[in-house]
Amino acid sequence: MDIDVLSLSRLQFALTIAFHYIYPPLSIGIGLVLVIMEAQYLRTKDLIYFQMTRFWVKIFALTFAIGVATGIVMEFEFGTNWAFYSRFVGDIFGSALASEGVFAFFLESGFLAILLFGWDKVSKEIHFFSTCMVALGSIFSAIWIVVANSWQQTPTGYHIVGEGINARAEILDFWQMVFNPSSVDRLIHVLLGAWQAGAWLVISVSAFYLFKKIHTEFARKSLKISLCIALICSFAQILSGHESALYVSKYQPVKLAAMEGHFPEKAKADLTLVGWVDEEKEKTYAIGIPGMLGFLLSGDFNKEVTGIKAFPKELRPPINLTFQYYHIMVAIGMGLFGLAVFSCFAWFKGFLFTNKILLALLISSVLGPQIANQVGWYTAEVGRQPWIVYGLLKTSDGISEAVTSNMVLSSLIMFALVYILLFFLFIFLLNRKIKAGPESLESLKEKI
Repeated sequence: MDIDVLSLSRLQFALTIAFHYIYPPLSIGIGLVLVIMEAQYLRTKDLIYFQMTRFWVKIFALTFAIGVATGIVMEFEFGTNWAFYSRFVGDIFGSALASEGVFAFFLESGFLAILLFGWDKVSKEIHFFSTCMVALGSIFSAIWIVVANSWQQTPTGYHIVGEGINARAEILDFWQMVFNPSSVDRLIHVLLGAWQAGAWLVISVSAFYLFKKIHTEFARKSLKISLCIALICSFAQILSGHESALYVSKYQPVKLAAMEGHFPEKAKADLTLVGWVDEEKEKTYAIGIPGMLGFLLSGDFNKEVTGIKAFPKELRPPINLTFQYYHIMVAIGMGLFGLAVFSCFAWFKGFLFTNKILLALLISSVLGPQIANQVGWYTAEVGRQPWIVYGLLKTSDGISEAVTSNMVLSSLIMFALVYILLFFLFIFLLNRKIKAGPESLESLKEKI
Protein backbone atom coordinates (compact mmCIF):
# COMPACT_ATOMS: atom_id res chain seq x y z
CA MET A 1 0.00 0.00 0.00
CA ASP A 2 1.31 3.45 -0.93
CA ILE A 3 2.18 5.31 2.27
CA ASP A 4 1.25 8.59 0.56
CA VAL A 5 -2.37 7.45 0.46
CA LEU A 6 -2.32 6.92 4.21
CA SER A 7 -0.70 10.30 4.90
CA LEU A 8 -3.04 12.16 2.57
CA SER A 9 -6.12 10.39 3.95
CA ARG A 10 -5.11 11.25 7.50
CA LEU A 11 -4.46 14.87 6.48
CA GLN A 12 -7.81 15.07 4.71
CA PHE A 13 -9.76 13.74 7.68
CA ALA A 14 -7.81 16.01 10.06
CA LEU A 15 -8.68 19.01 7.88
CA THR A 16 -12.38 18.20 7.64
CA ILE A 17 -12.83 17.37 11.33
CA ALA A 18 -10.87 20.46 12.43
CA PHE A 19 -13.04 22.76 10.30
CA HIS A 20 -16.22 21.03 11.37
CA TYR A 21 -15.31 21.18 15.05
CA ILE A 22 -15.33 24.97 15.01
CA TYR A 23 -19.13 25.02 14.84
CA PRO A 24 -20.79 22.27 16.96
CA PRO A 25 -19.19 23.51 20.21
CA LEU A 26 -20.49 27.00 19.45
CA SER A 27 -23.98 25.62 18.79
CA ILE A 28 -23.97 23.64 22.03
CA GLY A 29 -22.62 26.60 24.00
CA ILE A 30 -24.96 29.18 22.53
CA GLY A 31 -27.84 26.75 23.11
CA LEU A 32 -27.17 26.85 26.86
CA VAL A 33 -26.94 30.67 26.78
CA LEU A 34 -30.27 30.87 24.93
CA VAL A 35 -32.02 28.68 27.52
CA ILE A 36 -30.78 30.89 30.36
CA MET A 37 -31.63 34.15 28.61
CA GLU A 38 -35.13 33.08 27.61
CA ALA A 39 -35.74 31.67 31.10
CA GLN A 40 -34.80 35.07 32.49
CA TYR A 41 -37.28 36.71 30.15
CA LEU A 42 -40.09 34.42 31.28
CA ARG A 43 -39.14 34.94 34.92
CA THR A 44 -38.67 38.73 34.93
CA LYS A 45 -40.75 39.87 31.89
CA ASP A 46 -37.84 42.24 31.24
CA LEU A 47 -37.89 42.96 27.50
CA ILE A 48 -34.11 43.17 27.27
CA TYR A 49 -33.83 39.41 27.84
CA PHE A 50 -36.24 38.93 24.94
CA GLN A 51 -33.99 41.19 22.88
CA MET A 52 -30.93 39.13 23.88
CA THR A 53 -32.60 35.82 23.04
CA ARG A 54 -33.71 36.97 19.58
CA PHE A 55 -30.22 38.26 18.78
CA TRP A 56 -28.39 35.12 19.85
CA VAL A 57 -30.88 32.86 18.08
CA LYS A 58 -29.63 34.37 14.82
CA ILE A 59 -26.02 33.54 15.72
CA PHE A 60 -27.08 30.04 16.79
CA ALA A 61 -28.83 29.46 13.45
CA LEU A 62 -25.70 30.51 11.56
CA THR A 63 -23.37 28.21 13.49
CA PHE A 64 -25.87 25.34 13.31
CA ALA A 65 -26.21 25.64 9.52
CA ILE A 66 -22.48 25.78 8.84
CA GLY A 67 -21.93 22.92 11.28
CA VAL A 68 -24.35 20.68 9.40
CA ALA A 69 -22.79 21.58 6.05
CA THR A 70 -19.23 20.86 7.20
CA GLY A 71 -20.13 17.59 8.93
CA ILE A 72 -21.64 15.75 5.98
CA VAL A 73 -18.29 15.16 4.26
CA MET A 74 -16.90 13.04 7.08
CA GLU A 75 -19.63 10.44 6.67
CA PHE A 76 -18.49 9.83 3.09
CA GLU A 77 -14.80 9.76 4.02
CA PHE A 78 -15.37 6.75 6.25
CA GLY A 79 -16.53 4.75 3.27
CA THR A 80 -14.19 6.11 0.60
CA ASN A 81 -10.85 6.50 2.41
CA TRP A 82 -11.26 4.19 5.40
CA ALA A 83 -13.15 1.17 4.07
CA PHE A 84 -11.52 -1.48 6.27
CA TYR A 85 -11.92 0.70 9.35
CA SER A 86 -15.60 1.29 8.47
CA ARG A 87 -16.18 -2.43 8.12
CA PHE A 88 -14.35 -3.16 11.37
CA VAL A 89 -16.29 -0.63 13.49
CA GLY A 90 -19.53 -0.61 11.47
CA ASP A 91 -21.60 -2.47 14.05
CA ILE A 92 -20.38 -0.19 16.85
CA PHE A 93 -20.60 3.09 14.98
CA GLY A 94 -23.85 2.13 13.28
CA SER A 95 -25.64 1.82 16.60
CA ALA A 96 -24.13 5.02 18.01
CA LEU A 97 -24.82 7.13 14.92
CA ALA A 98 -28.32 5.69 14.59
CA SER A 99 -28.93 6.74 18.19
CA GLU A 100 -27.68 10.21 17.30
CA GLY A 101 -30.20 10.36 14.48
CA VAL A 102 -33.09 9.24 16.69
CA PHE A 103 -32.29 11.23 19.82
CA ALA A 104 -30.55 14.29 18.41
CA PHE A 105 -31.49 15.05 14.80
CA PHE A 106 -35.20 14.31 15.22
CA LEU A 107 -35.31 16.42 18.37
CA GLU A 108 -33.43 19.35 16.83
CA SER A 109 -35.27 19.28 13.51
CA GLY A 110 -38.63 18.92 15.24
CA PHE A 111 -38.24 22.10 17.28
CA LEU A 112 -35.73 24.18 15.30
CA ALA A 113 -38.40 25.82 13.11
CA ILE A 114 -40.38 26.86 16.20
CA LEU A 115 -37.21 28.30 17.74
CA LEU A 116 -36.36 30.32 14.64
CA PHE A 117 -39.77 31.34 13.32
CA GLY A 118 -42.31 30.70 16.05
CA TRP A 119 -41.93 33.89 18.10
CA ASP A 120 -45.42 35.20 17.25
CA LYS A 121 -47.00 31.85 16.38
CA VAL A 122 -46.77 29.96 19.67
CA SER A 123 -46.97 30.94 23.32
CA LYS A 124 -43.88 32.12 25.20
CA GLU A 125 -43.85 28.88 27.18
CA ILE A 126 -43.96 26.70 24.06
CA HIS A 127 -41.20 28.73 22.45
CA PHE A 128 -39.05 28.33 25.56
CA PHE A 129 -39.74 24.60 25.53
CA SER A 130 -38.57 24.51 21.89
CA THR A 131 -35.39 26.35 22.84
CA CYS A 132 -34.72 23.77 25.54
CA MET A 133 -35.35 20.88 23.15
CA VAL A 134 -33.01 22.24 20.48
CA ALA A 135 -30.31 22.82 23.10
CA LEU A 136 -30.88 19.31 24.45
CA GLY A 137 -30.74 17.89 20.92
CA SER A 138 -27.32 19.44 20.35
CA ILE A 139 -26.12 17.84 23.59
CA PHE A 140 -27.53 14.46 22.54
CA SER A 141 -25.60 14.77 19.29
CA ALA A 142 -22.40 15.33 21.26
CA ILE A 143 -23.18 12.37 23.52
CA TRP A 144 -23.35 9.82 20.70
CA ILE A 145 -20.38 11.18 18.78
CA VAL A 146 -18.26 11.12 21.95
CA VAL A 147 -19.50 7.61 22.78
CA ALA A 148 -18.41 6.36 19.35
CA ASN A 149 -15.04 8.08 19.56
CA SER A 150 -14.48 6.98 23.16
CA TRP A 151 -15.08 3.38 22.20
CA GLN A 152 -12.09 3.75 19.86
CA GLN A 153 -10.04 4.91 22.84
CA THR A 154 -11.21 2.28 25.34
CA PRO A 155 -13.13 -0.47 23.49
CA THR A 156 -15.44 -2.63 25.63
CA GLY A 157 -18.67 -4.62 25.20
CA TYR A 158 -17.65 -6.27 21.92
CA HIS A 159 -16.19 -9.40 20.38
CA ILE A 160 -14.34 -9.91 17.10
CA VAL A 161 -16.15 -11.78 14.34
CA GLY A 162 -14.29 -13.12 11.31
CA GLU A 163 -10.61 -13.06 10.46
CA GLY A 164 -8.21 -11.01 8.35
CA ILE A 165 -9.89 -8.48 6.06
CA ASN A 166 -13.29 -9.83 7.13
CA ALA A 167 -12.70 -9.17 10.84
CA ARG A 168 -15.07 -6.77 12.53
CA ALA A 169 -16.08 -5.75 16.03
CA GLU A 170 -19.60 -6.78 16.99
CA ILE A 171 -21.53 -5.48 20.01
CA LEU A 172 -22.07 -7.92 22.85
CA ASP A 173 -23.38 -5.41 25.39
CA PHE A 174 -24.79 -2.12 24.06
CA TRP A 175 -24.67 -0.30 27.39
CA GLN A 176 -21.17 -1.50 28.14
CA MET A 177 -20.19 -0.03 24.78
CA VAL A 178 -21.95 3.24 25.62
CA PHE A 179 -20.47 3.49 29.11
CA ASN A 180 -16.98 2.41 28.12
CA PRO A 181 -14.26 3.47 30.59
CA SER A 182 -13.57 6.84 28.96
CA SER A 183 -16.96 7.94 27.60
CA VAL A 184 -18.39 9.79 30.63
CA ASP A 185 -15.18 11.67 31.48
CA ARG A 186 -14.62 12.62 27.85
CA LEU A 187 -18.24 13.69 27.38
CA ILE A 188 -18.07 15.99 30.39
CA HIS A 189 -14.81 17.44 29.11
CA VAL A 190 -16.25 18.03 25.61
CA LEU A 191 -19.47 19.62 26.88
CA LEU A 192 -17.62 21.94 29.24
CA GLY A 193 -15.41 23.00 26.34
CA ALA A 194 -18.48 23.61 24.17
CA TRP A 195 -20.25 25.63 26.85
CA GLN A 196 -17.11 27.71 27.24
CA ALA A 197 -16.93 28.27 23.48
CA GLY A 198 -20.48 29.65 23.47
CA ALA A 199 -20.02 31.69 26.66
CA TRP A 200 -16.77 33.31 25.53
CA LEU A 201 -18.31 34.21 22.17
CA VAL A 202 -21.10 36.05 24.00
CA ILE A 203 -18.49 37.65 26.28
CA SER A 204 -16.45 38.75 23.27
CA VAL A 205 -19.40 40.36 21.45
CA SER A 206 -20.67 42.02 24.64
CA ALA A 207 -17.22 43.40 25.39
CA PHE A 208 -17.02 44.71 21.81
CA TYR A 209 -20.27 46.62 22.26
CA LEU A 210 -19.07 48.05 25.57
CA PHE A 211 -15.72 48.98 24.05
CA LYS A 212 -17.56 50.84 21.27
CA LYS A 213 -20.14 52.20 23.77
CA ILE A 214 -23.09 50.87 21.79
CA HIS A 215 -25.99 48.67 22.96
CA THR A 216 -24.57 49.12 26.45
CA GLU A 217 -27.50 47.81 28.52
CA PHE A 218 -27.82 44.79 26.24
CA ALA A 219 -24.07 44.16 26.49
CA ARG A 220 -23.93 44.52 30.27
CA LYS A 221 -26.59 41.91 30.92
CA SER A 222 -25.27 39.57 28.22
CA LEU A 223 -21.80 39.86 29.70
CA LYS A 224 -23.02 39.07 33.21
CA ILE A 225 -24.83 35.90 32.13
CA SER A 226 -22.04 34.61 29.91
CA LEU A 227 -19.33 35.45 32.44
CA CYS A 228 -21.07 33.36 35.10
CA ILE A 229 -21.23 30.43 32.66
CA ALA A 230 -17.57 30.88 31.70
CA LEU A 231 -16.41 31.01 35.33
CA ILE A 232 -18.29 27.88 36.38
CA CYS A 233 -17.34 25.90 33.27
CA SER A 234 -13.67 26.94 33.24
CA PHE A 235 -13.29 25.85 36.87
CA ALA A 236 -15.18 22.60 36.23
CA GLN A 237 -12.99 21.99 33.18
CA ILE A 238 -9.88 21.91 35.36
CA LEU A 239 -11.47 19.23 37.55
CA SER A 240 -12.66 17.35 34.46
CA GLY A 241 -9.18 17.48 32.97
CA HIS A 242 -7.79 15.84 36.09
CA GLU A 243 -10.35 13.03 35.85
CA SER A 244 -9.51 12.55 32.17
CA ALA A 245 -5.82 12.27 33.01
CA LEU A 246 -6.63 9.53 35.52
CA TYR A 247 -8.41 7.40 32.91
CA VAL A 248 -5.56 7.99 30.43
CA SER A 249 -3.01 6.86 33.01
CA LYS A 250 -4.95 3.64 33.52
CA TYR A 251 -5.96 2.71 29.98
CA GLN A 252 -3.43 4.54 27.76
CA PRO A 253 -0.26 5.01 29.83
CA VAL A 254 1.90 5.65 26.77
CA LYS A 255 -0.33 8.60 25.86
CA LEU A 256 0.06 10.08 29.35
CA ALA A 257 3.82 9.60 29.17
CA ALA A 258 3.86 11.42 25.81
CA MET A 259 1.65 14.21 27.17
CA GLU A 260 4.21 14.83 29.92
CA GLY A 261 7.35 13.88 27.96
CA HIS A 262 8.19 11.26 30.60
CA PHE A 263 10.75 8.79 29.20
CA PRO A 264 12.10 6.52 32.02
CA GLU A 265 10.46 3.09 32.12
CA LYS A 266 9.44 3.58 35.73
CA ALA A 267 10.40 6.64 37.74
CA LYS A 268 9.15 9.66 39.67
CA ALA A 269 7.56 12.06 37.24
CA ASP A 270 7.50 15.84 37.19
CA LEU A 271 4.46 17.80 36.12
CA THR A 272 5.89 19.69 33.14
CA LEU A 273 4.75 23.26 32.63
CA VAL A 274 6.53 24.06 29.38
CA GLY A 275 9.24 22.37 27.35
CA TRP A 276 10.41 20.54 24.25
CA VAL A 277 10.81 16.83 23.54
CA ASP A 278 13.82 15.53 21.62
CA GLU A 279 12.48 12.21 20.36
CA GLU A 280 15.79 11.05 18.90
CA LYS A 281 17.71 11.52 22.13
CA GLU A 282 14.66 10.46 24.17
CA LYS A 283 15.01 13.49 26.39
CA THR A 284 12.62 16.24 27.46
CA TYR A 285 13.87 19.76 28.14
CA ALA A 286 11.23 21.25 30.39
CA ILE A 287 10.35 23.30 33.42
CA GLY A 288 8.23 21.32 35.81
CA ILE A 289 7.17 20.65 39.39
CA PRO A 290 9.14 17.69 40.81
CA GLY A 291 7.04 14.63 41.64
CA MET A 292 3.76 16.47 41.00
CA LEU A 293 2.53 14.12 38.27
CA GLY A 294 2.74 11.14 40.62
CA PHE A 295 1.00 13.16 43.33
CA LEU A 296 -1.88 14.11 41.04
CA LEU A 297 -2.30 10.51 39.92
CA SER A 298 -2.01 8.83 43.32
CA GLY A 299 -1.51 11.39 46.08
CA ASP A 300 2.17 10.37 46.43
CA PHE A 301 5.05 12.58 45.29
CA ASN A 302 7.30 9.50 45.15
CA LYS A 303 4.91 7.49 42.98
CA GLU A 304 6.71 5.94 40.00
CA VAL A 305 4.98 6.57 36.67
CA THR A 306 5.36 4.39 33.59
CA GLY A 307 7.37 6.19 30.91
CA ILE A 308 7.72 6.09 27.14
CA LYS A 309 10.71 3.72 27.16
CA ALA A 310 8.48 0.98 28.59
CA PHE A 311 6.78 0.71 25.18
CA PRO A 312 8.19 -0.42 21.81
CA LYS A 313 8.98 2.42 19.43
CA GLU A 314 6.44 1.18 16.90
CA LEU A 315 3.67 1.56 19.52
CA ARG A 316 4.57 5.09 20.58
CA PRO A 317 2.60 8.14 19.38
CA PRO A 318 4.30 11.26 17.97
CA ILE A 319 5.66 12.39 21.33
CA ASN A 320 6.53 16.05 20.88
CA LEU A 321 3.29 16.79 19.00
CA THR A 322 1.23 15.16 21.75
CA PHE A 323 3.27 17.01 24.40
CA GLN A 324 2.83 20.43 22.77
CA TYR A 325 -0.88 20.03 21.98
CA TYR A 326 -1.59 18.96 25.54
CA HIS A 327 0.32 21.84 27.11
CA ILE A 328 -1.29 24.42 24.82
CA MET A 329 -4.70 23.12 25.90
CA VAL A 330 -3.79 23.27 29.60
CA ALA A 331 -2.25 26.74 29.30
CA ILE A 332 -5.33 28.14 27.56
CA GLY A 333 -7.65 26.46 30.06
CA MET A 334 -5.82 27.96 33.02
CA GLY A 335 -5.65 31.34 31.26
CA LEU A 336 -9.40 31.40 30.62
CA PHE A 337 -10.10 30.50 34.24
CA GLY A 338 -7.80 33.29 35.40
CA LEU A 339 -9.43 35.79 33.05
CA ALA A 340 -12.90 34.75 34.23
CA VAL A 341 -11.89 35.15 37.89
CA PHE A 342 -10.34 38.56 37.28
CA SER A 343 -13.35 39.69 35.24
CA CYS A 344 -15.69 38.72 38.07
CA PHE A 345 -13.47 40.67 40.46
CA ALA A 346 -13.68 43.65 38.11
CA TRP A 347 -17.46 43.25 37.99
CA PHE A 348 -17.81 43.47 41.75
CA LYS A 349 -15.31 46.33 41.93
CA GLY A 350 -17.22 48.25 39.26
CA PHE A 351 -14.71 48.56 36.42
CA LEU A 352 -15.60 45.55 34.27
CA PHE A 353 -17.75 47.55 31.84
CA THR A 354 -15.42 50.52 31.46
CA ASN A 355 -11.80 49.30 31.56
CA LYS A 356 -10.58 49.38 27.94
CA ILE A 357 -7.67 46.98 28.46
CA LEU A 358 -9.85 44.36 30.12
CA LEU A 359 -12.54 44.75 27.47
CA ALA A 360 -9.92 44.30 24.74
CA LEU A 361 -8.78 41.07 26.43
CA LEU A 362 -12.37 39.86 26.61
CA ILE A 363 -12.94 40.65 22.93
CA SER A 364 -9.96 38.46 21.95
CA SER A 365 -10.89 35.73 24.46
CA VAL A 366 -13.24 34.12 21.91
CA LEU A 367 -10.19 32.47 20.31
CA GLY A 368 -9.19 30.71 23.54
CA PRO A 369 -11.86 27.98 23.72
CA GLN A 370 -11.66 27.35 19.98
CA ILE A 371 -7.91 26.74 20.08
CA ALA A 372 -8.19 24.70 23.29
CA ASN A 373 -10.96 22.52 21.85
CA GLN A 374 -8.95 21.88 18.70
CA VAL A 375 -5.66 20.98 20.41
CA GLY A 376 -7.58 18.91 22.97
CA TRP A 377 -8.90 16.70 20.17
CA TYR A 378 -5.42 16.63 18.60
CA THR A 379 -4.02 15.41 21.93
CA ALA A 380 -6.59 12.63 22.13
CA GLU A 381 -6.23 11.51 18.51
CA VAL A 382 -2.49 11.97 17.95
CA GLY A 383 -1.76 10.47 21.37
CA ARG A 384 -3.76 7.34 20.41
CA GLN A 385 -1.48 6.56 17.46
CA PRO A 386 -0.52 4.20 15.94
CA TRP A 387 -3.98 2.83 16.78
CA ILE A 388 -7.23 3.86 15.12
CA VAL A 389 -9.05 1.51 17.53
CA TYR A 390 -6.83 1.27 20.56
CA GLY A 391 -5.17 -2.12 20.85
CA LEU A 392 -7.30 -3.64 18.06
CA LEU A 393 -6.71 -1.91 14.74
CA LYS A 394 -3.80 0.23 13.58
CA THR A 395 -4.45 3.36 11.56
CA SER A 396 -2.32 2.03 8.70
CA ASP A 397 -4.55 -1.06 8.51
CA GLY A 398 -7.83 0.89 8.32
CA ILE A 399 -7.18 2.57 4.98
CA SER A 400 -9.01 1.74 1.73
CA GLU A 401 -6.91 -0.20 -0.77
CA ALA A 402 -8.88 0.98 -3.80
CA VAL A 403 -8.09 4.70 -3.54
CA THR A 404 -4.96 6.26 -5.00
CA SER A 405 -2.91 9.20 -3.80
CA ASN A 406 -4.10 11.32 -6.76
CA MET A 407 -7.73 10.69 -5.80
CA VAL A 408 -7.18 11.71 -2.20
CA LEU A 409 -5.03 14.72 -3.12
CA SER A 410 -7.59 16.12 -5.56
CA SER A 411 -10.45 15.71 -3.08
CA LEU A 412 -8.26 17.18 -0.31
CA ILE A 413 -7.64 20.32 -2.37
CA MET A 414 -11.34 20.58 -3.25
CA PHE A 415 -12.44 20.17 0.37
CA ALA A 416 -9.85 22.68 1.55
CA LEU A 417 -11.11 25.30 -0.91
CA VAL A 418 -14.77 24.68 -0.04
CA TYR A 419 -14.11 24.72 3.71
CA ILE A 420 -12.06 27.90 3.51
CA LEU A 421 -14.89 29.48 1.54
CA LEU A 422 -17.43 28.35 4.16
CA PHE A 423 -15.23 29.66 6.95
CA PHE A 424 -14.94 33.11 5.39
CA LEU A 425 -18.67 33.08 4.68
CA PHE A 426 -19.27 32.28 8.36
CA ILE A 427 -16.97 35.09 9.50
CA PHE A 428 -18.57 37.53 7.05
CA LEU A 429 -22.13 36.71 8.14
CA LEU A 430 -21.20 36.63 11.82
CA ASN A 431 -19.50 40.01 11.54
CA ARG A 432 -22.50 41.46 9.72
CA LYS A 433 -24.93 40.22 12.37
CA ILE A 434 -22.73 41.56 15.17
CA LYS A 435 -22.39 44.98 13.52
CA ALA A 436 -26.13 45.11 12.90
CA GLY A 437 -26.65 44.51 16.61
CA PRO A 438 -29.86 43.58 18.41
CA GLU A 439 -33.29 44.83 17.44
CA SER A 440 -34.41 47.97 19.24
CA LEU A 441 -36.62 47.56 22.29
CA GLU A 442 -39.23 49.79 20.67
CA SER A 443 -39.62 47.53 17.67
CA LEU A 444 -39.78 44.45 19.90
CA LYS A 445 -42.66 45.87 21.91
CA GLU A 446 -44.78 45.69 18.78
CA LYS A 447 -43.94 41.99 18.30
CA ILE A 448 -45.08 40.80 21.72
